[in-house]
Amino acid sequence: MAKSTTSKNTATNFSNHKTIFDKVNAWGEKNSSKLLGLFLSLSLLLSFMLFNARISEAHDDALYLEGGWRYVNEFPNYFYTQNAPLYVLFLGLLTKLFGFKLLLFKLFNVVFNFFAVYFFFKSFNKRIPYIVLIPVMVFVSCNHLIQYYASMTFTEAFYLFLQSLFFYWFFKLYDALVIEPNGTKHIKLWLMVGLFAFLIATCKSVAIVGVPVLIFYFLIQKEWKNAGLSLAAYLVFKIPYELIVKLIWGSQNQFSGQSKILLLKDPYDKAAGNDDFAGFVGRFFDNCNLYLGKRFYELLGLREEYVRPLESQLEADKLTKEYKYLAFIVVVVLLIALFKVFKEKNKPLIFLSLFTGAQLLLSFVILQARWDQPRIVLICMPVMLILMYLLFYNLVKKSGMGQNIYLVIALILSSSVLISSFKRGMVNIPIVKKNLAGNIYYGYTPDWQNFLKCSEWCADSLPKNSLVASRKAPMSFVYGKGKKFFPVYSVVTKDSLTQQSQPDSALAYFAKNNVTHIMVGSLRINPQVNSGQIINTIHNIIQPIITKYPNKLKLVHTEGTSEETYVFEITK
Repeated sequence: MAKSTTSKNTATNFSNHKTIFDKVNAWGEKNSSKLLGLFLSLSLLLSFMLFNARISEAHDDALYLEGGWRYVNEFPNYFYTQNAPLYVLFLGLLTKLFGFKLLLFKLFNVVFNFFAVYFFFKSFNKRIPYIVLIPVMVFVSCNHLIQYYASMTFTEAFYLFLQSLFFYWFFKLYDALVIEPNGTKHIKLWLMVGLFAFLIATCKSVAIVGVPVLIFYFLIQKEWKNAGLSLAAYLVFKIPYELIVKLIWGSQNQFSGQSKILLLKDPYDKAAGNDDFAGFVGRFFDNCNLYLGKRFYELLGLREEYVRPLESQLEADKLTKEYKYLAFIVVVVLLIALFKVFKEKNKPLIFLSLFTGAQLLLSFVILQARWDQPRIVLICMPVMLILMYLLFYNLVKKSGMGQNIYLVIALILSSSVLISSFKRGMVNIPIVKKNLAGNIYYGYTPDWQNFLKCSEWCADSLPKNSLVASRKAPMSFVYGKGKKFFPVYSVVTKDSLTQQSQPDSALAYFAKNNVTHIMVGSLRINPQVNSGQIINTIHNIIQPIITKYPNKLKLVHTEGTSEETYVFEITK
């Protein structure tokens, strides 16, 4: 009996005593403005330490730049359909106003990243405990990949900015509805939510889930009028946009180009055909393993990154098996966190959980596993981390030992994020100094230096009416000073036996598209190692041609003395 009394008294004393959590939360409440200033300062510092004046080897940022240029120079005969067009339209606007200024475009993304941090903090300030908010904000403001995208012309900085505003205005609307449940009294707030729901969906196709989730969120609470207002607020912006697009560009839309690629079993091999239901189920599990079992841990700095393009879907399938147990841990924790949010009726977090979960689900189902890009899960990480930290917080908030464990884990994860970012920043500073001083190729490996220098040579030395086939045409466009290159992403007119092109059909294909030259690079499969293994798409097209017609391709230029890039002229 005495033992039981002692235990009860201990619990009572603990509940009356100010815990570490209480002290941190009270300090955060008192110093929220200082915290915001700290996170903004860290973000800005790392944005410049990790500033990248070059173009990514991943090619998509160059694709957006080329698209923006084409909006200006080919209007109204060009509409970007590879994915969502909003950021490309924005780049087109900047190009129209200021010309093609790469560094200016990058600085705009630094600004977007800065305000993404600002509005994310404003969205969650005083809504979740500071002991949860602080480590999440360390990730949002300091994560090395977020900072990498802050100076690259990918969509991520722009999207995170718009997404944080979407959260910000949703919370404003939620607060207003708590005070006055009649939704029709908050038309301005509905319009702001509808505007940013429209903008995020036009910036990233996967964010199209925002409106259905918003409607579903109100339906499960039996708020029928608010569900209808959600749709109406979105359509106020969506309908005029679609009418303008149809009026200027005809039947084009953001899904017309990418949907055909996403249906394929292999995006680089049309001959393999489209995926069936089982294939899409397989994609979900493969992507779940890759993004939650590998990329999630890499983004936290807990796993070493190994970045290289996957050569085939088979290779991607083998790779996913290595991460399934780690992915299982993340899935279980997130599902428990979601259950707790529903159980506690935390309505704002219910919506954000559903929105983030829907983005992940759609991404995992529609994307081929071989893409394996960390930015797919990056945009969902902040909300995922809030859910995970909050779950742990609620489990241990009544335990002194549990709180200490929480603090140690939060400190380890935050330190990991900070160390990985500052370490990369120190390595990057000498590189960006040389880039800004005029050496635009410094920082690339020799294979890429030769490829990009050769693109510049094509612009300077070939006739203006020449059209050069390139495996990375948008990158060739940027370093070729705006010269148009012909994109070749897969082996054309592939022979099923040799897996190479049929020579006559390949030549006919190039002739049909007015291609006059072919650029053949030696781009490494593993960017970090010159192993001799290269991306051989173009090689598999020209080798059969050279074998059958030795004089059909004339070598006109060689760039570099190792890992060379060649330019061949197609003779008549």
